[in-house]
Amino acid sequence: MKHLIEQNKKYVKAIIRKFTGNCNEDLEQEVYIKTWQNLPEYKEEGKFKQWICTLTANVCKDYFRSKTYKRLSKQIDDSALESLTAGGTPERLISDKERQKIILKAVDSLSKEHKKVILLFEFEGYSIEDISLRLKIPVGTVKSRLFNARNILKEKLKFLQGEIR
Repeated sequence: MKHLIEQNKKYVKAIIRKFTGNCNEDLEQEVYIKTWQNLPEYKEEGKFKQWICTLTANVCKDYFRSKTYKRLSKQIDDSALESLTAGGTPERLISDKERQKIILKAVDSLSKEHKKVILLFEFEGYSIEDISLRLKIPVGTVKSRLFNARNILKEKLKFLQGEIR
């Protein structure tokens, strides 16, 4: 198990960072616990890296649905409101976590087809060919959906362009 953790640690950290906007050791530990618990169910049909990356993405999604995240999110919203009433600038209010939350909501608002492709490519690290095989659609369709999903997100999130560093 230690070898598997060392071998995939950078992928797990990268996915957690993409989802949450920072390193979260609690989520990382949860991924390793779930990996250990579900290892007997792993089927050697695909690459282990893809399996653990999918598991990591699912742990992150579960975290965003959790009461802990909702409580923290409410605290962030409350502190942003306090900062605004205390004369804080709008630029300072949109922190990395806020930006991440806005982006995830925009992704969630995509159509089912666009959301699947963007999540698999951008968040889970699948190649276009792997997505094609997984969704059983032509490579050209994957490329088209990815292109369209990015354009939709670009339009929905263009107000953040001045904020991105």
